[in-house]
Amino acid sequence: MPDAAPCTIHALELGPMENFVYLVHDHASDRAAVVDPAWDVPAVMARAAQHGMKITDILLTHSHHDHINGISAVLDQTDAQLHLLKPEAEFWGQGLDLPTLHHGGDVIRVGETDITTLHTPGHTPGSACYHVGNELITGDTLFVFGCGRCDLAGGDPEQMYVTLKDMAAHFSASTVVRPGHNYAEKTTSTMQEQIDGNPFMHFDDRARFVHYRMHYHGLHRDTPYGPVCRGEEMPD
Repeated sequence: MPDAAPCTIHALELGPMENFVYLVHDHASDRAAVVDPAWDVPAVMARAAQHGMKITDILLTHSHHDHINGISAVLDQTDAQLHLLKPEAEFWGQGLDLPTLHHGGDVIRVGETDITTLHTPGHTPGSACYHVGNELITGDTLFVFGCGRCDLAGGDPEQMYVTLKDMAAHFSASTVVRPGHNYAEKTTSTMQEQIDGNPFMHFDDRARFVHYRMHYHGLHRDTPYGPVCRGEEMPD
């Protein structure tokens, strides 16, 4: 029989903005990394206790309030190390207490589980995704059949266009996408499903992508998002 997976990713949907908070549980050590702790830290801690996890690391996909408002509560109860990308720390500008700053490509090791940090700018300058085995935690970079806004502070639709193109080219079709919000008709997807059905991944023209992201999408699509056939993103 094949070896059991070295880790499990637990998802909790929390808060008024349907955030996903993830716990990456390394089975060998029972260490865990919490990704984007927010809204209901007691629920996060209860899930960790239920499965015998010790939270030793906090990983941030980006610094918007709805993804970070539980950091202090986690740190009050653990000695977890905080991780984020250096460009995001510079954008955030907060006096953080000795976080570990990363560059894209850095590997964070939690027990025997390797978590690869990816720099995926567009939603914010230092947005990160975390690649664990065949799963990709995407924050507000890539939603199921959507992507994060680019009209907030630090957003850049041209960067988002490049980021999504790179993700489609880099990851296998079977890669499991775990987004930062529950905005779609399903909570996870595969990269192939996103290449086929996510309108933001259909564009080959940067200017058309920017127009769609900044001016068209918000007026013509509502949650929960479903797949869009290629060529039906917006009229010419």
